[in-house]
Amino acid sequence: MRLEIRVAGFGGQGVIRAGLVLAAAACIYGSRNAVQTQSYGPESRGGACKSEVVISDEEIDFPKVTDPDAVIVMSQEAYTSYAEDVKKGGFLLLDSDLVLKEKDIPNVRVFKVPATKMAEELGKTIVANVVMLGAFTAITNLIDAEAVKKSILSNVPKGAEKLNMDAFEKGYLYGKSLLKEKAK
Repeated sequence: MRLEIRVAGFGGQGVIRAGLVLAAAACIYGSRNAVQTQSYGPESRGGACKSEVVISDEEIDFPKVTDPDAVIVMSQEAYTSYAEDVKKGGFLLLDSDLVLKEKDIPNVRVFKVPATKMAEELGKTIVANVVMLGAFTAITNLIDAEAVKKSILSNVPKGAEKLNMDAFEKGYLYGKSLLKEKAK
């Protein structure tokens, strides 16, 4: 089993942290191997940014994502660059507040999550990445929710635990509601 996940957006959205959380959830709080790689432009905020996670039951001999099972995009530029990379039958989650122009992508399960708006409702847009992680966890069922929660708690600054858990739960419940809607 090999899972490949790409998270993309722009600097300042917590894209790298989201990838780190997923990798830690899989290997530290789960029973799998995981590796996380990242790339970003020279700008610290606002430039293109991506984080890639490979999860496997076996040793990981190649750490790059080549055929992603899931892609999470948090900006229009990320959508334009990576949306069509999702493998057939895979998952595409997009922040519907920031991705306004979409293409028809056949054979991919697309889920629109208003993560930025949901984070604003919690008082801090900085947790939009955690809202997306909650939705991703609920929708894909690729990583155990309790492992993701533990990973979030170990990867956020002290004093921000409650806000991040609220963001995860909000995204998780929204993801579950999207699944129910698609099942109708």
